Amino acid sequence: MDSTDLSVLNAAIEWLHAGRRTVLATVVETWGSSPRPVGAWLAIRDDGQVVGSVSGGCVEDDLIARIRSGELLAEDVPELVTYGVTREQAARFGLPCGGRLRLVIEPAPEVGLLEELRARIHAKRLTVRELDTCSGRSVLRDATRGETFFFDGRLMRTLYGPRWRLIVIGAGQLSQYVCEMALAADYEVVVIDPREEFAEGLANPAITFRRDMPDDAILDLTVDAHTAIVALTHDPKLDDMALLEALKSPAFYVGALGSRTNSAKRRERLALFDLTADEIDRLHGPVGLFIGARSPAEMAVSILAEITAAKYGVPIVQKRAFAERERAERHTLLDTMSSACRA
Repeated sequence: MDSTDLSVLNAAIEWLHAGRRTVLATVVETWGSSPRPVGAWLAIRDDGQVVGSVSGGCVEDDLIARIRSGELLAEDVPELVTYGVTREQAARFGLPCGGRLRLVIEPAPEVGLLEELRARIHAKRLTVRELDTCSGRSVLRDATRGETFFFDGRLMRTLYGPRWRLIVIGAGQLSQYVCEMALAADYEVVVIDPREEFAEGLANPAITFRRDMPDDAILDLTVDAHTAIVALTHDPKLDDMALLEALKSPAFYVGALGSRTNSAKRRERLALFDLTADEIDRLHGPVGLFIGARSPAEMAVSILAEITAAKYGVPIVQKRAFAERERAERHTLLDTMSSACRA
């Protein structure tokens, strides 16, 4: 599965090599309720074919019409285009009430630079592409995870590559689904599993596979606040080793597979080591939002959903509410049984 960014990049390179005129459009500013964030982009071929998205679809329709008419291909340097300025435009382009967005339109992207950008992404190098909208010239440089999208009316700096990282303990079937979904969500993915039975790792060259012990690997990987760690072996000897280091790290999310009973026992074991109560409270276990998942693919959806909520600082209340409801139902059942026994 390709991320949206990489899909746009691949399409643009393919079309340019085939001799087709290709336009890139990037969201640089938004006001109000806009459908897509800054940095979102798409590629449009001269016949109207599109890969990527900058809105819910209606802005794309207008861009397609303008490229088919030749309007967007008439210039050699980028231009700024704003949608949703008036109530009529917002209605016409399907933007939410009061929503506006501004795009930078690049009518002549450099295929060589786009190929270099793709190579950097494949090499897992976080990269900034800086575009001078007055000249249309772009340059690439290495970036850090703390950098963000930038636009000052002339210079546009866009980040590409693994801005976020997911470390998975265990290379089983559930891990495979989690890793594939994480790759599609633009994570750099690292899998750690020292077990001989999983020596082949995951059959995806985009995933880094390590066979050292989980605690050593986590220390070596220099975990930062853009890293999530999830333990999925269901083997306490491996999962707990990883959690001992993960819970002391700056990782924005730490989770572990297991039932509520096993998760409670895990917390008791972790309390025997040099972890504070606050560090143990950081653990998401059972891992994932409660959605009634039964298959590995459905469980992976719940895990990525919870990681996404933690990534954006969204309070994870759904699982707590379910636990409280389950506890209330259990007490009701016990009261009913007690009453029946007294009768």
